Amino acid sequence: MQLDAGSGVATGAPSRDERQWAMLCHVSAMLMYCTLIGGFIAPLVIWLLKRDEMPFVADQGRETLNFQITTLAAMIAGGLLALLGGVLAILILPLVLVPVGWALIGGALLFHFIVTIIATVRVSEGVLYRYPICWRVIR
Repeated sequence: MQLDAGSGVATGAPSRDERQWAMLCHVSAMLMYCTLIGGFIAPLVIWLLKRDEMPFVADQGRETLNFQITTLAAMIAGGLLALLGGVLAILILPLVLVPVGWALIGGALLFHFIVTIIATVRVSEGVLYRYPICWRVIR
């Protein structure tokens, strides 16, 4: 499979091997549930090992890594909101930001779980998947 440099559109069907490695990139992101950084390291290693020989894996690995960065940023923001809310509740305000922070963390985790499964299924079909809410840091 080749990717058109201008549009990023696939010009051929990815091989079975490419689809399997791309699926592994997406599904290995679930290691985030065991250890926060594990969901980033496994896709990074796969992407670094296979990106030069498999364009489909290069594209999907980059997409997975960008989504892991986005999810981690949302969870950090939720944690900071909860922490700030706890400190402010002690000082002056009622507990308002704490539930907002926990809701952001929970929502990010649920969203991550659902779209990662969708991404894995779509990639197994040979589709170039794009996460719906993703900060694309790695180009």
